[in-house]
Amino acid sequence: MKHEYDYLIVGAGLFASVVAHKATQAGKKCLVIEKRPHAGGNIYCETIEGINVHKYGAHIFHTSDRMVWDFVNQFVEFNNYVNSPIANYKGKLYNLPFNMNTFYALWGTKTPEEARKKIEEQRKQANITEPKNLEEQAISLIGEDIYRILVKEYTEKQWGRKATELPAFIIKRLPVRFSFDNNYFNDRYQGIPIGGYNVLINKLLEKSEIKCNTDFFADRKHWESLAKNIVFTGKIDEFYDYSFGKLEYRTVRFEHEILDCANYQGNAVVNYTDAETPYTRIIEHKHFEFGEQEKTVISREYSSEWIAGSEPFYPINDAGNENLYLKYKALADRETNVIFGGRLAEYKYYDMDKVIQKALTVEIR
Repeated sequence: MKHEYDYLIVGAGLFASVVAHKATQAGKKCLVIEKRPHAGGNIYCETIEGINVHKYGAHIFHTSDRMVWDFVNQFVEFNNYVNSPIANYKGKLYNLPFNMNTFYALWGTKTPEEARKKIEEQRKQANITEPKNLEEQAISLIGEDIYRILVKEYTEKQWGRKATELPAFIIKRLPVRFSFDNNYFNDRYQGIPIGGYNVLINKLLEKSEIKCNTDFFADRKHWESLAKNIVFTGKIDEFYDYSFGKLEYRTVRFEHEILDCANYQGNAVVNYTDAETPYTRIIEHKHFEFGEQEKTVISREYSSEWIAGSEPFYPINDAGNENLYLKYKALADRETNVIFGGRLAEYKYYDMDKVIQKALTVEIR
């Protein structure tokens, strides 16, 4: 059977765009279909008041993989933005990740040795040897004070569940840094594309045919008939018509607001770690690109349970969902002409550099 395209790529996010670029570089003809009105997936930026607004939440590119860094820099130049978020707990500010600035604000400790002793003292006092839930796991790692002020209520807002009801394995480690370094990431390379992520996505997709506002599932047989191979980046359970049941997600609702001031909070990312504040954080987008516009744009983020019609953001990787995903993965592994990739198709949280690493390993045939 002769097909019109070599590849049908369902979705136009980062994984899909990298595979499309790789395929077109190999001389393949690609059709990319995207149900949203724009390409880019969750890294899409909308220009408001001259500011590149991260429409679906903050995305800070970071990697220690030189190959990945060189790959993205061939399409767009990155600035030298360094992620240094702030935590606001009931009006008091703390640096993230947990570092000497944080410890000084908490306890007045001035040396690494003083801070280490304080944390170790609280860990010993808790005497947790086999954590049974997230709360016990966190306290066993960083002690009571840091947990209560900077982890507990923020985590419960994110997950919509009590920390004592969440499995311990969700927190494998917590970043503790005994220096005055506020850089959140340890990766060697970090920054934001100058002009926003749309520049990167548009370059990756420039040789592909793209159709937005197009839902694969609305006319599945038609779209499948057009190409020899399919790259699928949507929800894997939907691909198999929820035959084993639905995977669970958390979603995020954004409130974007234009403010008639040049600088609202002095930082790109401020997390609100208390339970009383309904949103998890406020993003001020101009700080990602050192903007000097007269106005500013902020986004408040509200975490909630995913329901049909909302955007699935974060997989809920508890034991039940992981077992369900493995059933779908077993079906996917038997496919000969379908490639599954990305956050939804692989039911996992992905940093952007890891998405690119995975997409670059896809065999083009």
